[in-house]
Amino acid sequence: MPYTSVALVTLLSVLVYFWMAAMVARTRRRVGIFAPVMTGDPRLERTIRAHVNTLEWFPIFLPSLWLFAIYWNSPAAAALGLVWIVGRIVYFLGYAAAAEKRRPGFAIQAIAATALAIGALGRVIYLLVTMGAS
Repeated sequence: MPYTSVALVTLLSVLVYFWMAAMVARTRRRVGIFAPVMTGDPRLERTIRAHVNTLEWFPIFLPSLWLFAIYWNSPAAAALGLVWIVGRIVYFLGYAAAAEKRRPGFAIQAIAATALAIGALGRVIYLLVTMGAS
């Protein structure tokens, strides 16, 4: 099963996203602001924004993760995927605490996602050039 580790990383990323949603709900209860209201307390606003930003990165991360695994190297893709997840957690916790604390986590996940995307793209281009278009 060549992609088991990538499948586990994919599922772990979804579980982390679910955890973030639970943290939004927890923050809502703590500050007393309930859906559909999205504003009114800076902690809630930062927590929601950190959660939504993760959703915004999923269309970049997931295809890049899988294409890197398929066309390059599955264990390396899984490792970079774990780095992305760690970065997202650091980002989420930092942003929820204070907006200026989001930068380290953002950098970690952006580097991992960029490595996955550029790696996948580079390998696909290499294969097209060396093997011809299929």
